[in-house]
Amino acid sequence: MPVYRDDVVAWIKAVGEMIAENSSYLTELDSAIGDADHGANMERGFKAVLNKLPEISDKDIGTIFKTVGMTLLSTVGGAGGPLYGTWFLQAGMKTAGKMELTLADWTEALEASLSGVVMRGKAELGDKTMVDALTPAVNALKQAIQENQPINAALELSADSAKKGMEGTIPLVARKGRASYLGERSAGHQDPGATSTYLMLKVAAETWKKSI
Repeated sequence: MPVYRDDVVAWIKAVGEMIAENSSYLTELDSAIGDADHGANMERGFKAVLNKLPEISDKDIGTIFKTVGMTLLSTVGGAGGPLYGTWFLQAGMKTAGKMELTLADWTEALEASLSGVVMRGKAELGDKTMVDALTPAVNALKQAIQENQPINAALELSADSAKKGMEGTIPLVARKGRASYLGERSAGHQDPGATSTYLMLKVAAETWKKSI
């Protein structure tokens, strides 16, 4: 069973709610190694997205993703706006005109998101960024396709892999962004961008398994 347009809308709504619920937690993580604004910035961005969602919920998935991306670009401060905006803009380009997504469609979209984020942020695996959660998530989806896994199982594997990647940022020394200014002192702290990335993919798995 594919993920339908209405399922995508439901995911974006659920992400907005999740970000609002975890805003303080994300800011707390960011206060240790960043500007202490990741949660507040993401909450502001997704609040704007939720306000715009009724206008686009009848459009194709690509249009919805691109609108989310543009909204995040214009409302999320710091590095988060360009990075999460790029995530959704790249996904939107891959899903243009689609009203439903197969596992292959979602994998291609998320892989394009990862490539865009890497290009925009100039970050690599191990730099202690959202790339450390997004990369294993994409790899898990690709492996699930090779193993002919059902989409529900693939989404769970993707979220679990993102969680491991997120937890793997704790001992790392940051090499990108504000956290890199701390040098060795950035070790021992979980990256907030990797955390919000994991949470978004976890919400996708939870939201879509209810309808698939």
